[in-house]
Amino acid sequence: MDDALDHGASIERRKTFTKCASPGLSELVSLRGNRIEKAATLPDGRQALVRIGVPDDPYIPRRELDTVDVELVLDGRVAAAVNTILEPEQEHEASVLAREIVAGLESGSLEPTAGALEPLADSLPS
Repeated sequence: MDDALDHGASIERRKTFTKCASPGLSELVSLRGNRIEKAATLPDGRQALVRIGVPDDPYIPRRELDTVDVELVLDGRVAAAVNTILEPEQEHEASVLAREIVAGLESGSLEPTAGALEPLADSLPS
């Protein structure tokens, strides 16, 4: 999806989110129900998937969770997962963070590990 179009859609979703009184609908217009996913090709040729959103928890309803995490999937398995400082409503920031992670992974400047992802997850994307 074109970044300009994605950004515009995110702004529209935020407007809907702020006006939404229904807890069920708010899940659809935030990272609770709308994870960001971006693919990356590592320098060694492996395919990776960067996912940012509210993680599944079998004990707590998603609408009650405020944690946003980054998951790095390699070979169909979660290879790394770290919590971020993002709020579930920060879709645009999550999209920017995902693009930064993908760029680092593809260039080789970012290792596909939790330790390498953590500094990015602990700051707002630039």
